[in-house]
Amino acid sequence: MKLTRRRTLELGAASLAAATVPATFTGKAFAADGWTETHGLSSFGELAQPADFPYFSYVNPKAPKGGILRLQIRSASGNQNFETFDTLNIFVLRGAGAAGMDGTFDTLMSGTADEPSTLYGLVAQRVRIADDKLTYKFLLRPEARFHDGSRLTAKDVAFSFNILKEKGHPLYRTLLREFVGATAEDDATVVVKFTPQRSRDLHLLIGGLPIFSEAWWKGRDFEGTTLEAPLGSGAYKVARFEQGRFIEFDRVKDYWGANLPVNIGTNNFDRIRYEYYRERQIGFEGFKTGETNYNEEFTARFWATAYDFPAVKDGRIKRIELPSGAPVGTQGWYFNTRRPKFADPRIREAIGLAFDFEWTNRTIMYEAYTRLTSFFENSDMKATGKPGPEELKLLEPFRGSVPEEVFGEPWVPPKSDGSGSDRALLRQANDLLLAAGCKRDGSRLRLPNGEPLEFEFLDSSGALKPHTEPFQANLRRLGIETSFRQVDAAQYKRRLDDFDFDVMIIALGGSFTPGDGLYNVYSSKAAQTPGSRNMAGISSPAIDAMVDRIARAHSRDELNIAARALDRLLRAGRYWIPQWYKENSLIAHWDVFGRPENTPKYGTGAPGLWWWDDEKAKKIGVTG
Repeated sequence: MKLTRRRTLELGAASLAAATVPATFTGKAFAADGWTETHGLSSFGELAQPADFPYFSYVNPKAPKGGILRLQIRSASGNQNFETFDTLNIFVLRGAGAAGMDGTFDTLMSGTADEPSTLYGLVAQRVRIADDKLTYKFLLRPEARFHDGSRLTAKDVAFSFNILKEKGHPLYRTLLREFVGATAEDDATVVVKFTPQRSRDLHLLIGGLPIFSEAWWKGRDFEGTTLEAPLGSGAYKVARFEQGRFIEFDRVKDYWGANLPVNIGTNNFDRIRYEYYRERQIGFEGFKTGETNYNEEFTARFWATAYDFPAVKDGRIKRIELPSGAPVGTQGWYFNTRRPKFADPRIREAIGLAFDFEWTNRTIMYEAYTRLTSFFENSDMKATGKPGPEELKLLEPFRGSVPEEVFGEPWVPPKSDGSGSDRALLRQANDLLLAAGCKRDGSRLRLPNGEPLEFEFLDSSGALKPHTEPFQANLRRLGIETSFRQVDAAQYKRRLDDFDFDVMIIALGGSFTPGDGLYNVYSSKAAQTPGSRNMAGISSPAIDAMVDRIARAHSRDELNIAARALDRLLRAGRYWIPQWYKENSLIAHWDVFGRPENTPKYGTGAPGLWWWDDEKAKKIGVTG
């Protein structure tokens, strides 16, 4: 699923590992009793790649290096936002982090787009795992180097993980709560310890954390903002930038890890440049003129109507639609239930009934989207029908404290008549509001405490304003006054971090194997943690229990059962008004790229596996 770029919020650090962790390991027995050694980690099965695999099947191992990729920031995590940046430290709460900085840091291990929940060695060549799964020893490659030529050692790794737990963004602190700490056994061996309460995903999360230089950070404030590029060891380094306007990275020509199996066929561009635009239309004009050369389109209306300019017509710009293979994420308007006016789920459901998806999809979105109904859409984790015996076993302890509908058919938003203002649904909404104790006072609706029911849609972009205005008109018919407030990126981030909003849109990437990341989105602790992704303020012992069950599941069946139970609880809570999804990715690009013949099973490979094609570029008069 591809989401409006201005709203894509990753599940924080959990997405770095691109996977979740192992019930089983493939590897040879280590000499010492009580340990297993492996070249990779997998969640629920065998590793597809042997220890001596040459490269991933979906890359072009002979892809040429060169050229430049120019694009806008496509997704954000931690302190990043889409309109500006004022710091190059993206791993803390303060500031607005710059795009692309994660590419300057290496990690212990690297994910694969052909196997969900699987990591292979990058800085770490092998891993030794204690039988109790509470201690991991990562054996580092001696050739690993930072950009200044200094050796990357176990002390750097231990420093990085410990400081992220102590001073990192709240997303990291939450995810690392069962991480005891890391120590250097010697320069080439880092020892990582977990508590007995560790989640299933924790060591894969560790495998995907960034590695910093302890020497570089000595005497510097890790929690502060900085426009000095931190020393990294990744395939790219910061070359030049203008705060809030652009940031450009150069490929490290003598990158120590260039020939590792996990890196062959990747990192093909000599330069990667991210452009920042305050307004969507200005950014699109930049793409039309070649200021950017790659554009992933998230709005069907634009895809259908805006690509009729000369560069498209004469073939200099190509439009393609690629199946993503990625799990469907979630996107919707979320209520801030910390606010008393949204405390009653009947009021939240009534507000949701005023949104006419069928009309919006046909009139504004060219019938390109499908309505979301589940938090685990289009997967085996989606709840359907009545709960089975295994789900009931998880849910029964909470009977009486959760809505009774949890034990029946899962809630699905009703289909409208497509008129834009379905009278039957608006009558149903009015009945719910009256049942919740609201009263009509002329043209206004008042809450049980006598205050008018009114709220604000908060956003940093006007891209979905056309979708919201008809929704607002229907709410006005119910006596509910609303406003659409667009604020600048800095204010938007502050207000989200502080949960200072009524209703806002959030889009979260999906996962084939959800785990630790759910704590940041649905747990009671996250509801009280500034900067977390629990925007709705969800605080429920039942939901906490299901999230914990998912994070500790030891098999795919266990995970699916717990996820279905969680799906029922979340849908019954009416915490959101679900929007829509599209399984294919819409991509427009200047015809200067080559791409592999094979597509990954679980992604498009765009643009990370592409390369600059000199012949194509010369043909259309573009230079790299």
